[in-house]
Amino acid sequence: MSTLDIYELGTVPYEKALEYQENLLAKRIAEEIQDSLILLEHPPTITTGRKGNTENLLVREEYLKKHGISLIHASRGGDITFHGPGQIVGYPILNLKNHGMDIRKHLRMIEEMIIRTLRDFDIEGRRIDGVTGVWVKRSKIASIGIAIRKWVTYHGFALNVSTNLDYFDLILSCGITDVRITSIGSWLGKEEDVRMDDVTRSVIKNFMGVFGFEEFTLKDEKEMN
Repeated sequence: MSTLDIYELGTVPYEKALEYQENLLAKRIAEEIQDSLILLEHPPTITTGRKGNTENLLVREEYLKKHGISLIHASRGGDITFHGPGQIVGYPILNLKNHGMDIRKHLRMIEEMIIRTLRDFDIEGRRIDGVTGVWVKRSKIASIGIAIRKWVTYHGFALNVSTNLDYFDLILSCGITDVRITSIGSWLGKEEDVRMDDVTRSVIKNFMGVFGFEEFTLKDEKEMN
């Protein structure tokens, strides 16, 4: 029976979350643990991926420091993006040897999971050819940026639930000109009524369905060290 370990961590600084990922990544490569999914929120943080740089940052770094926004250069794929409260961030630690050994397929499966999650809230998500992520009509609602080491995945996805979208005005999100950003709450017009717990439960259900897990085990944060 295929079982997924799930870590629900609440709000975690980006650097600490990366440390947790690295720990689980090493254990998964060594086959000391089974496939895992980390779910959390970050304090306000702007990250750039391997292909990204600060050219797509629309304010000075001094502005970020003044307003308590971290700027981090990450090892994931993709360009610049924002993480913050009201956003579900997921870091799958999966051995792709058990999931087709196909990186593009893995990205499409994450997109499919998010599309199914949005459907649970009566939102029709979609893909755009040539661009990774999930969109609602012409507005982006979820970003994806992954990394692979010895066929084990880390980094992952960010789904806007009740995120303060003003933060996205500080960047050229994903390096795309004139991109519009939305969230589940903003799209439905009822941000205060959208519960993070409800969306998290939907994410777990649909992640298991798309990736073929039959059950899950909730793990404690201390088990990540």
